[in-house]
Amino acid sequence: MPHRQIHFIIDETPPQRLDKALARDVPAEAALSRTRLGRLIADGAVSVAGDVVTDPKARVQAGAAVVIEVEEAQESHILPEDIPLDVVFEDDDLIVVNKPAGMVVHPAPGTPSGTLVNALLAHCGDDLSGVGGLKRPGIVHRIDKETSGLLVVAKSDAAHHGLAAQFEAHTVERYYRALVFGVPDGNDPRLRGIKGASFEAGNILKITTQLARHKTDRQRQAVLFHGGRHAVTRARTVESYGTPPVLALMECWLETGRTHQIRVHMAHAGHGLVGDPTYGGKRKLAAKALSNSAHEAIRSFARQALHAAVLGFDHPISGEKMRFEAPLPEDMAALLRNLRSVLT
Repeated sequence: MPHRQIHFIIDETPPQRLDKALARDVPAEAALSRTRLGRLIADGAVSVAGDVVTDPKARVQAGAAVVIEVEEAQESHILPEDIPLDVVFEDDDLIVVNKPAGMVVHPAPGTPSGTLVNALLAHCGDDLSGVGGLKRPGIVHRIDKETSGLLVVAKSDAAHHGLAAQFEAHTVERYYRALVFGVPDGNDPRLRGIKGASFEAGNILKITTQLARHKTDRQRQAVLFHGGRHAVTRARTVESYGTPPVLALMECWLETGRTHQIRVHMAHAGHGLVGDPTYGGKRKLAAKALSNSAHEAIRSFARQALHAAVLGFDHPISGEKMRFEAPLPEDMAALLRNLRSVLT
């Protein structure tokens, strides 16, 4: 297997651990994350002062010469598939796509093909320079199968590393549109009594909890207040529907990005998403609040009404600020047209 060598010198006052020192001092153009460096150390691919070192916790001295042997990118075992993509932006480093509802992002035991990654492998072809040692797109975030909207995907290790750092630092701008039951209101005493829920200026609902896998249903996420992972969602009402209002189109934005975060947080607040089969997306609505056609449209909506509408980040190579918007998909747009017709 072809290799390339990366040579550099450990700078002054290095961190006490080898993996941290390498992550600090490895040339940026090498595009090696700390996770990748840890694997290379374990594989015996790192030499310090002429000696192979396999312990990531080993001490390293300033001025030590480091050589890292890196295998050239191998072909991925995931097969390319000619699946149409809605490409919003693309350059040599990354691609932004508008994912349709119903498409899984990455192959898994239950969905080995037909995924976004399969489609990207076919679309990008030889433009993929290798992510983590494989010629494959770098997935830095995901949206659920039945959620539509914007995703950014890396085409190189350098872009993958830079994007992942922004997601980890929670600096990526992500706005979603969600159709929920009820209309969140800061004057609602029920909502103010829910642990983790509060309101900010402008009637913005803020939900702050911990999230973790449900103890008995591993496909679900559960709200916790001890343990789990910190999660913060904010939401404001864009439109409300019904007489009296019984549904609301919400703009939701993420301070953190956890699995099912918006879905589980809105359900925790008592405003579950229309069509959500996992977190209670069905609710009996007052018969007179909506027209018969609107009631039927709500009952028959086949997925959670959630769309990743806005995505903003700094380009991981050029530093340019990037911001993209995707209109609502036709199924959600048609549902809202039906609901709006009641108001005219």
